[in-house]
Amino acid sequence: MEIREMTEELEEKLLSPHAAKSRQSRGRSQEEEPCPVRTAFQRDRDRIIHSKAFRRLQGKTQVFIIPMGDHYRNRLTHTLEVAQIARAIAKALRLNEDLTEAIALGHDLGHTPFGHAGERVLDRLHPGGFRHNEQSLRVVEVLEQGKGLNLTWEVRDGILKHTGPERPATLEGQVVRLSDRVAYINHDLDDALRGGILRLEDVPADLLSVLGWTHSQRINTLVRDIIVTSWGKPEISFSPPIQAAAEALRQFLFDRVYIGSLAKKEEAKAMGVVESLYRYYLENPEALEMPPSDQPLTTTVLDYVSGMTDRFALLKFREYFLPEPWSPITE
Repeated sequence: MEIREMTEELEEKLLSPHAAKSRQSRGRSQEEEPCPVRTAFQRDRDRIIHSKAFRRLQGKTQVFIIPMGDHYRNRLTHTLEVAQIARAIAKALRLNEDLTEAIALGHDLGHTPFGHAGERVLDRLHPGGFRHNEQSLRVVEVLEQGKGLNLTWEVRDGILKHTGPERPATLEGQVVRLSDRVAYINHDLDDALRGGILRLEDVPADLLSVLGWTHSQRINTLVRDIIVTSWGKPEISFSPPIQAAAEALRQFLFDRVYIGSLAKKEEAKAMGVVESLYRYYLENPEALEMPPSDQPLTTTVLDYVSGMTDRFALLKFREYFLPEPWSPITE
Protein backbone atom coordinates (compact mmCIF):
# COMPACT_ATOMS: atom_id res chain seq x y z
CA MET A 1 0.00 0.00 0.00
CA GLU A 2 1.34 3.44 -0.97
CA ILE A 3 1.71 6.28 1.51
CA ARG A 4 -1.15 8.19 -0.11
CA GLU A 5 -3.45 5.21 0.29
CA MET A 6 -2.52 4.84 3.96
CA THR A 7 -3.36 8.51 4.50
CA GLU A 8 -6.68 8.04 2.74
CA GLU A 9 -7.42 5.07 5.00
CA LEU A 10 -6.68 7.21 8.08
CA GLU A 11 -9.03 9.90 6.81
CA GLU A 12 -11.84 7.37 6.56
CA LYS A 13 -11.22 6.17 10.11
CA LEU A 14 -10.45 9.42 11.94
CA LEU A 15 -12.31 12.25 10.25
CA SER A 16 -15.87 13.34 10.98
CA PRO A 17 -18.64 11.78 8.89
CA HIS A 18 -19.25 15.33 7.62
CA ALA A 19 -15.64 15.82 6.46
CA ALA A 20 -14.57 15.71 2.82
CA LYS A 21 -12.42 12.64 2.15
CA SER A 22 -9.60 12.78 -0.38
CA ARG A 23 -10.57 9.41 -1.85
CA GLN A 24 -14.12 10.68 -2.48
CA SER A 25 -13.10 13.87 -4.29
CA ARG A 26 -15.13 14.76 -7.36
CA GLY A 27 -11.80 14.96 -9.16
CA ARG A 28 -10.07 17.30 -11.57
CA SER A 29 -11.02 18.71 -14.95
CA GLN A 30 -8.17 16.73 -16.51
CA GLU A 31 -7.52 13.30 -15.04
CA GLU A 32 -4.04 12.68 -13.61
CA GLU A 33 -2.13 9.76 -12.24
CA PRO A 34 -2.43 9.91 -8.42
CA CYS A 35 0.67 10.89 -6.46
CA PRO A 36 2.12 7.93 -4.53
CA VAL A 37 2.79 10.09 -1.46
CA ARG A 38 0.33 12.99 -1.35
CA THR A 39 -3.45 12.96 -1.33
CA ALA A 40 -5.30 14.98 -3.95
CA PHE A 41 -5.88 17.87 -1.53
CA GLN A 42 -2.26 17.87 -0.34
CA ARG A 43 -1.19 18.08 -3.96
CA ASP A 44 -3.51 21.06 -4.53
CA ARG A 45 -2.11 22.86 -1.49
CA ASP A 46 1.44 22.43 -2.78
CA ARG A 47 0.54 23.64 -6.27
CA ILE A 48 -0.96 26.82 -4.83
CA ILE A 49 2.00 27.53 -2.55
CA HIS A 50 4.47 27.15 -5.43
CA SER A 51 2.46 29.35 -7.83
CA LYS A 52 3.57 32.79 -8.98
CA ALA A 53 0.16 34.23 -8.06
CA PHE A 54 0.70 33.14 -4.45
CA ARG A 55 4.10 34.88 -4.30
CA ARG A 56 2.60 38.08 -5.70
CA LEU A 57 0.26 38.33 -2.71
CA GLN A 58 3.16 39.67 -0.64
CA GLY A 59 3.08 42.82 -2.78
CA LYS A 60 -0.67 43.50 -2.60
CA THR A 61 -2.49 45.77 -0.17
CA GLN A 62 -4.67 44.44 2.63
CA VAL A 63 -5.93 47.77 4.10
CA PHE A 64 -3.01 50.20 4.34
CA ILE A 65 -1.70 51.17 0.90
CA ILE A 66 2.10 50.76 0.74
CA PRO A 67 2.57 51.26 4.49
CA MET A 68 5.90 52.57 5.77
CA GLY A 69 5.99 50.24 8.78
CA ASP A 70 7.13 46.63 8.57
CA HIS A 71 4.38 45.15 10.74
CA TYR A 72 1.23 45.98 8.78
CA ARG A 73 -0.56 43.15 7.01
CA ASN A 74 -0.44 42.56 3.30
CA ARG A 75 -2.52 40.17 1.24
CA LEU A 76 -0.07 37.30 1.82
CA THR A 77 0.06 37.64 5.61
CA HIS A 78 -3.73 37.88 5.61
CA THR A 79 -3.87 34.62 3.66
CA LEU A 80 -1.54 32.90 6.12
CA GLU A 81 -3.61 34.08 9.09
CA VAL A 82 -6.77 32.77 7.43
CA ALA A 83 -5.06 29.42 6.81
CA GLN A 84 -3.89 29.14 10.44
CA ILE A 85 -7.32 29.97 11.86
CA ALA A 86 -9.07 27.66 9.41
CA ARG A 87 -6.77 24.73 10.16
CA ALA A 88 -7.29 25.15 13.90
CA ILE A 89 -11.07 24.97 13.42
CA ALA A 90 -10.87 22.07 10.96
CA LYS A 91 -8.63 20.06 13.28
CA ALA A 92 -10.96 20.55 16.25
CA LEU A 93 -14.00 19.53 14.19
CA ARG A 94 -12.15 16.55 12.65
CA LEU A 95 -12.51 17.96 9.15
CA ASN A 96 -10.00 17.62 6.33
CA GLU A 97 -7.15 19.99 7.22
CA ASP A 98 -5.42 19.61 3.85
CA LEU A 99 -8.52 20.63 1.91
CA THR A 100 -9.13 23.49 4.34
CA GLU A 101 -5.58 24.76 3.96
CA ALA A 102 -5.63 24.53 0.16
CA ILE A 103 -8.82 26.61 -0.05
CA ALA A 104 -7.47 29.17 2.43
CA LEU A 105 -4.17 29.58 0.61
CA GLY A 106 -5.91 30.03 -2.74
CA HIS A 107 -8.89 32.16 -1.77
CA ASP A 108 -7.37 35.58 -2.60
CA LEU A 109 -5.11 34.73 -5.54
CA GLY A 110 -7.23 36.92 -7.84
CA HIS A 111 -7.10 40.04 -5.69
CA THR A 112 -6.16 43.31 -7.36
CA PRO A 113 -3.36 45.74 -6.55
CA PHE A 114 -4.33 48.20 -3.79
CA GLY A 115 -6.86 45.83 -2.24
CA HIS A 116 -10.57 46.44 -2.54
CA ALA A 117 -9.92 49.92 -3.99
CA GLY A 118 -8.52 48.28 -7.11
CA GLU A 119 -11.37 45.80 -7.15
CA ARG A 120 -13.95 48.60 -7.15
CA VAL A 121 -12.27 50.28 -10.11
CA LEU A 122 -12.18 47.14 -12.23
CA ASP A 123 -15.74 46.27 -11.27
CA ARG A 124 -16.82 49.68 -12.57
CA LEU A 125 -14.76 49.67 -15.77
CA HIS A 126 -14.85 46.09 -16.97
CA PRO A 127 -17.84 44.78 -18.97
CA GLY A 128 -19.64 42.34 -16.70
CA GLY A 129 -17.91 43.68 -13.60
CA PHE A 130 -15.14 42.17 -11.51
CA ARG A 131 -15.17 40.07 -8.34
CA HIS A 132 -11.93 38.90 -6.81
CA ASN A 133 -13.27 35.47 -5.85
CA GLU A 134 -14.20 34.77 -9.47
CA GLN A 135 -10.77 35.98 -10.58
CA SER A 136 -9.14 33.73 -7.96
CA LEU A 137 -10.91 30.80 -9.58
CA ARG A 138 -9.78 31.99 -13.02
CA VAL A 139 -6.19 32.15 -11.80
CA VAL A 140 -6.16 28.49 -10.76
CA GLU A 141 -8.26 27.25 -13.70
CA VAL A 142 -6.75 29.25 -16.58
CA LEU A 143 -3.99 31.76 -15.88
CA GLU A 144 -1.36 30.16 -13.66
CA GLN A 145 1.32 28.46 -15.80
CA GLY A 146 -0.75 29.40 -18.85
CA LYS A 147 -3.08 26.44 -18.35
CA GLY A 148 -4.21 26.53 -14.73
CA LEU A 149 -3.29 24.24 -11.85
CA ASN A 150 -5.91 21.55 -12.50
CA LEU A 151 -7.10 21.56 -8.89
CA THR A 152 -9.80 19.33 -7.46
CA TRP A 153 -13.43 20.36 -7.62
CA GLU A 154 -13.65 20.81 -3.84
CA VAL A 155 -10.78 23.31 -3.71
CA ARG A 156 -12.14 25.30 -6.65
CA ASP A 157 -15.61 25.38 -5.09
CA GLY A 158 -14.20 26.69 -1.81
CA ILE A 159 -12.14 29.39 -3.52
CA LEU A 160 -15.09 30.64 -5.56
CA LYS A 161 -17.55 30.66 -2.66
CA HIS A 162 -15.35 32.06 0.11
CA THR A 163 -17.38 35.25 -0.34
CA GLY A 164 -20.66 36.07 -2.03
CA PRO A 165 -24.17 34.68 -1.74
CA GLU A 166 -23.41 30.98 -2.24
CA ARG A 167 -22.39 28.66 0.57
CA PRO A 168 -19.42 26.34 -0.16
CA ALA A 169 -20.40 22.74 -0.78
CA THR A 170 -17.93 21.34 1.78
CA LEU A 171 -17.67 22.11 5.48
CA GLU A 172 -13.99 22.83 4.87
CA GLY A 173 -14.97 25.59 2.46
CA GLN A 174 -17.43 26.94 5.00
CA VAL A 175 -14.67 26.99 7.62
CA VAL A 176 -12.49 29.11 5.33
CA ARG A 177 -15.38 31.47 4.61
CA LEU A 178 -15.80 32.24 8.32
CA SER A 179 -12.07 32.18 9.03
CA ASP A 180 -11.56 34.89 6.41
CA ARG A 181 -13.86 37.15 8.41
CA VAL A 182 -12.33 36.19 11.76
CA ALA A 183 -8.90 37.07 10.38
CA TYR A 184 -9.64 40.40 8.76
CA ILE A 185 -11.87 41.99 11.39
CA ASN A 186 -9.18 41.24 13.96
CA HIS A 187 -6.01 42.06 12.05
CA ASP A 188 -7.53 45.15 10.44
CA LEU A 189 -8.44 46.40 13.91
CA ASP A 190 -4.93 45.57 15.09
CA ASP A 191 -3.38 47.49 12.19
CA ALA A 192 -5.69 50.46 12.76
CA LEU A 193 -4.64 50.58 16.41
CA ARG A 194 -0.96 50.31 15.47
CA GLY A 195 -1.33 53.06 12.88
CA GLY A 196 -3.08 55.48 15.23
CA ILE A 197 -6.30 55.43 13.21
CA LEU A 198 -8.13 54.15 16.29
CA ARG A 199 -7.59 53.94 20.01
CA LEU A 200 -8.85 50.93 21.92
CA GLU A 201 -11.27 53.17 23.80
CA ASP A 202 -12.86 54.11 20.45
CA VAL A 203 -14.10 50.54 20.01
CA PRO A 204 -17.53 50.04 21.62
CA ALA A 205 -17.00 48.52 25.06
CA ASP A 206 -19.99 46.23 24.70
CA LEU A 207 -18.34 44.55 21.69
CA LEU A 208 -15.03 44.14 23.49
CA SER A 209 -16.75 42.71 26.55
CA VAL A 210 -18.23 39.98 24.33
CA LEU A 211 -15.32 39.33 21.97
CA GLY A 212 -12.31 40.17 24.15
CA TRP A 213 -10.08 43.11 25.00
CA THR A 214 -6.95 41.88 23.23
CA HIS A 215 -6.23 40.61 19.72
CA SER A 216 -5.60 37.04 20.90
CA GLN A 217 -8.69 37.02 23.12
CA ARG A 218 -10.93 38.07 20.24
CA ILE A 219 -9.59 35.41 17.88
CA ASN A 220 -9.90 32.79 20.62
CA THR A 221 -13.50 33.79 21.31
CA LEU A 222 -14.52 33.59 17.66
CA VAL A 223 -12.68 30.34 16.93
CA ARG A 224 -14.03 28.58 20.01
CA ASP A 225 -17.55 29.76 19.24
CA ILE A 226 -17.38 28.34 15.71
CA ILE A 227 -16.13 25.00 17.05
CA VAL A 228 -18.73 24.72 19.82
CA THR A 229 -21.62 25.90 17.65
CA SER A 230 -20.70 23.67 14.69
CA TRP A 231 -19.75 20.51 16.58
CA GLY A 232 -21.33 17.44 14.96
CA LYS A 233 -23.47 19.52 12.61
CA PRO A 234 -23.54 19.53 8.79
CA GLU A 235 -22.85 23.27 8.60
CA ILE A 236 -20.38 25.78 10.03
CA SER A 237 -21.63 28.85 11.86
CA PHE A 238 -21.29 31.26 14.78
CA SER A 239 -23.74 31.30 17.65
CA PRO A 240 -26.27 34.16 17.31
CA PRO A 241 -24.73 36.40 20.05
CA ILE A 242 -21.19 36.07 18.65
CA GLN A 243 -22.45 36.48 15.09
CA ALA A 244 -24.11 39.74 16.11
CA ALA A 245 -20.97 41.01 17.85
CA ALA A 246 -18.73 40.08 14.92
CA GLU A 247 -21.07 41.84 12.47
CA ALA A 248 -21.15 44.91 14.70
CA LEU A 249 -17.34 45.02 14.84
CA ARG A 250 -17.16 44.66 11.06
CA GLN A 251 -19.61 47.55 10.63
CA PHE A 252 -17.57 49.64 13.09
CA LEU A 253 -14.47 49.04 10.95
CA PHE A 254 -16.36 50.09 7.82
CA ASP A 255 -17.48 53.28 9.52
CA ARG A 256 -14.15 54.18 11.11
CA VAL A 257 -11.39 52.51 9.06
CA TYR A 258 -12.43 51.18 5.66
CA ILE A 259 -14.23 54.32 4.49
CA GLY A 260 -12.79 57.82 4.72
CA SER A 261 -10.15 57.28 7.41
CA LEU A 262 -6.50 58.35 7.30
CA ALA A 263 -5.71 54.76 6.34
CA LYS A 264 -7.49 55.48 3.07
CA LYS A 265 -6.11 58.93 2.28
CA GLU A 266 -4.10 57.62 -0.70
CA GLU A 267 -6.91 55.41 -1.97
CA ALA A 268 -8.21 57.83 -4.60
CA LYS A 269 -4.73 58.07 -6.11
CA ALA A 270 -4.39 54.29 -6.13
CA MET A 271 -7.74 53.95 -7.87
CA GLY A 272 -6.56 56.48 -10.45
CA VAL A 273 -3.49 54.35 -11.12
CA VAL A 274 -5.57 51.22 -11.75
CA GLU A 275 -8.04 53.06 -13.98
CA SER A 276 -5.26 54.70 -16.00
CA LEU A 277 -3.51 51.40 -16.57
CA TYR A 278 -6.70 49.60 -17.58
CA ARG A 279 -7.53 52.31 -20.15
CA TYR A 280 -3.94 52.53 -21.38
CA TYR A 281 -3.72 48.82 -22.20
CA LEU A 282 -7.04 48.90 -24.03
CA GLU A 283 -5.59 51.62 -26.26
CA ASN A 284 -2.10 50.11 -26.44
CA PRO A 285 -2.49 46.32 -26.41
CA GLU A 286 1.05 45.87 -27.75
CA ALA A 287 2.30 46.93 -24.31
CA LEU A 288 0.70 43.91 -22.64
CA GLU A 289 3.24 41.37 -21.45
CA MET A 290 0.87 38.46 -21.99
CA PRO A 291 1.01 35.46 -24.34
CA PRO A 292 -1.12 35.67 -27.51
CA SER A 293 -4.75 34.78 -26.95
CA ASP A 294 -8.01 34.67 -28.86
CA GLN A 295 -9.98 35.96 -25.87
CA PRO A 296 -11.43 39.51 -25.90
CA LEU A 297 -8.89 42.28 -25.31
CA THR A 298 -10.88 43.48 -22.30
CA THR A 299 -10.40 40.09 -20.65
CA THR A 300 -6.65 40.08 -21.32
CA VAL A 301 -6.33 43.58 -19.90
CA LEU A 302 -8.33 42.60 -16.84
CA ASP A 303 -6.15 39.56 -16.24
CA TYR A 304 -2.97 41.62 -16.57
CA VAL A 305 -3.97 44.57 -14.41
CA SER A 306 -5.67 42.56 -11.68
CA GLY A 307 -2.60 40.36 -11.36
CA MET A 308 -0.24 43.27 -10.69
CA THR A 309 1.35 43.96 -7.33
CA ASP A 310 1.12 47.49 -5.94
CA ARG A 311 4.79 48.09 -6.78
CA PHE A 312 4.49 46.84 -10.36
CA ALA A 313 1.36 48.94 -10.96
CA LEU A 314 3.18 52.06 -9.76
CA LEU A 315 6.20 51.17 -11.89
CA LYS A 316 4.07 50.87 -15.03
CA PHE A 317 2.12 54.03 -14.22
CA ARG A 318 5.39 55.93 -13.85
CA GLU A 319 6.65 54.49 -17.14
CA TYR A 320 3.56 55.45 -19.11
CA PHE A 321 2.38 58.68 -17.53
CA LEU A 322 5.22 60.48 -15.74
CA PRO A 323 7.97 62.26 -17.65
CA GLU A 324 11.55 61.25 -17.08
CA PRO A 325 13.79 64.05 -15.76
CA TRP A 326 15.67 65.77 -18.55
CA SER A 327 19.40 66.16 -18.29
CA PRO A 328 21.61 68.06 -20.73
CA ILE A 329 23.86 66.13 -23.07
CA THR A 330 27.46 66.72 -22.11
CA GLU A 331 30.37 66.32 -24.50
